[in-house]
Amino acid sequence: MTIGEKMHQTLATLEGAAANLQTFALDTQDQTAKKMFNDLNKQLEGICQSLKGRVNYIEQQEPQYKMQQDQNH
Repeated sequence: MTIGEKMHQTLATLEGAAANLQTFALDTQDQTAKKMFNDLNKQLEGICQSLKGRVNYIEQQEPQYKMQQDQNH
């Protein structure tokens, strides 16, 4: 697995975790838990944005790491 693939996989995992936290916040009635889940979601979204920036930079500098785009999209 290339560094590009690993970074994309990590990004997808983090985005999935952020989505789960958002769902937890929506599903709970406990306002303390809701705030915690929302805060954690925002932190993960920030991490995702930072990682996306790094992935974009690496793909510009090292085109061999760029992931192939699905031809159907």
